[in-house]
Amino acid sequence: MTLTENKKAAAVVLECQELGKVYSEGPQKLSVLRQVNLKVLAGDQLAIVGSSGSGKTTLLNLLGGLDVPTSGTVYVAGKDLASVSEAERGLLRNKHLGFVYQFHHLLGEFTALENVSMPLLIAGLDVALAAERAGAMLAKVGLADRTDHKPSELSGGERQRVAIARALVTEPECVLLDEPTGNLDRHTAEEIQDLMRELNSLLNISFIVVTHDERLADSLRRKLLLEDGSLHEQS
Repeated sequence: MTLTENKKAAAVVLECQELGKVYSEGPQKLSVLRQVNLKVLAGDQLAIVGSSGSGKTTLLNLLGGLDVPTSGTVYVAGKDLASVSEAERGLLRNKHLGFVYQFHHLLGEFTALENVSMPLLIAGLDVALAAERAGAMLAKVGLADRTDHKPSELSGGERQRVAIARALVTEPECVLLDEPTGNLDRHTAEEIQDLMRELNSLLNISFIVVTHDERLADSLRRKLLLEDGSLHEQS
């Protein structure tokens, strides 16, 4: 590996420092996250586990700039999310991050190709070029023959593959996944796990996965436990 490649591999793509989140319900205050620190490097595979209600999805939303922390700082591509406008945060998310949820959130009236093209079109890419890149990404996730199918014509596993292709088509540095196998049977879940590892190796994209699936968590390089508002690295 060259020096340039080494530097690229060691690049910090996402980071939070002293991150805290407190929800207020009338006079009551609920502290969900307390002084969470996390550094994600290029090519990282990271699972965040914890009991239901521990704040895993809240943390993921804060890291992705979808929610605002009560305290602390989130850096995406070296930029403090709190220091930029909402429009700039949107551009940072579109360029540097991808998102995959337990429910695929595909647009039912559009084909797989059109769904995957959406982030590119939002970024201002030419329609023909967006379609070309979307088709290539669908081929990478094994759906080259399903590009013209709408979500209702796809299986659960295929819909999740489309969602992953949509998250990856902009070639982000990091993809955030919230229970990506939660609604899949074991065989399909294992296929999605294998696909994620393959794409991580092929594209050097970092994956942060919030999951209750211990098999998925154990298959990734790093495993962190969110407990009592704090994040702890596990062996």
